Amino acid sequence: MDEKRLTTVRHQVILAERERLSIDGVLNVESFDDREISLETDLGGLIIQGDDLHIKELNLEKANLLVTGYIKSLEYTGESLSKRGKGLLERLFR
Repeated sequence: MDEKRLTTVRHQVILAERERLSIDGVLNVESFDDREISLETDLGGLIIQGDDLHIKELNLEKANLLVTGYIKSLEYTGESLSKRGKGLLERLFR
């Protein structure tokens, strides 16, 4: 990842009435369906859970994401989501 991009992206999360979520600082969307969206931000992994979730806009060059639907939870993970999915042995023997 380009270091200049990391320093110019400002992490921001705006949730309006639990139905419209705007996030700046998005690096990658790992997976998504209508109940859960897993993404990588400049501050680590983020899991969005809800009902009838839709990604309305995704622009990785500008590092932003717009989600609509009923948002139930936002959970930051302590590590990258791609690392989180690896098994213990795979992480030990890198």
